[in-house]
Amino acid sequence: MKINSAKFISSYAKFSDCPKNKLPEFAFVGRSNVGKSSLINLLTNVKKLAKTSSSPGKTQLINLFLINKYWCLVDLPGLGYAKVSKEKRKEFSALINEYLLKRQNLCCVFMLIDSRLEIQKNDLNLINWMGTNEIPFVITFTKVDKLSKKKLEENIKKYKEDLHKHWEELPRFFITSSKKKLGNEEILDFIKSIID
Repeated sequence: MKINSAKFISSYAKFSDCPKNKLPEFAFVGRSNVGKSSLINLLTNVKKLAKTSSSPGKTQLINLFLINKYWCLVDLPGLGYAKVSKEKRKEFSALINEYLLKRQNLCCVFMLIDSRLEIQKNDLNLINWMGTNEIPFVITFTKVDKLSKKKLEENIKKYKEDLHKHWEELPRFFITSSKKKLGNEEILDFIKSIID
């Protein structure tokens, strides 16, 4: 799929404020600073479409982007650590859960995982929660440029082994790097297959 247009629609502090439309939506979720905004910019080939930051917790709202005028990418607040209060982090979690459970035009969630880390409790909790609630999702490893090929393979193998303790059948996996521009074509082809 080729992206010809990408436009920021708006940010929403509450799920009830999100636009009432039937456009297919694909949401990006993951720990703070995992690279959600960077991946959106890579997919759309627009450098500053989604705001990025080296500080965790930059995204604090539901951000919608209209792609090719007929589908949307959604940047959700980061999970876990962020330079905000514990109460605010609870609000982020509630906002994400409500969106994932209630958004009827949500087609698939991209669960972003930092490829350098072992499986994190927050990530596993969300993965299992999405499975329990039958929310379609795929796992997307980010920042793979920061690892050797051997180390990356070892980390992904270990991750899959850890998931197999909870899952009989694993979701689809994608390997990405915003810096090296890896994985964008595979993800866009996947999105196109769902829309089609």
